[in-house]
Amino acid sequence: MTGRLTVAQIVIAAAIPVSAGAIVSAWITGSLGALIVVLEGLQQLFQFQQNWTGYRATAEALKHEKYLYLARAGPYADTSREEGLLAERVEGLVSQEQISPPAQGSTKSTLRTSVASPTRVKASIAARMRV
Repeated sequence: MTGRLTVAQIVIAAAIPVSAGAIVSAWITGSLGALIVVLEGLQQLFQFQQNWTGYRATAEALKHEKYLYLARAGPYADTSREEGLLAERVEGLVSQEQISPPAQGSTKSTLRTSVASPTRVKASIAARMRV
């Protein structure tokens, strides 16, 4: 969505001097300028780029967790409760995203133990791990 808004802003901005030079009505030229302000305001209000970056970082962290779990590597190597540990770590990643999205460009997430029971999140794990 952010790409489309940016392209629209560029096209409209380029059309302003053309419309001014082509003896177009002043209200059309003014409306094009106002439209650019509205589009920029929407981008700043909804923070599309920052949200996408945070969601992408979380998706990559979930994918990494999936591979660790499937290979029984890392924290899953020496435990008898793999599913419970997976549920806690996945819930930690998702909760971390909802509390404070990762900084732009950051793909590292701090895992924290969640108070959610493994049975509560077990149904959602399968859907989240299909990244």
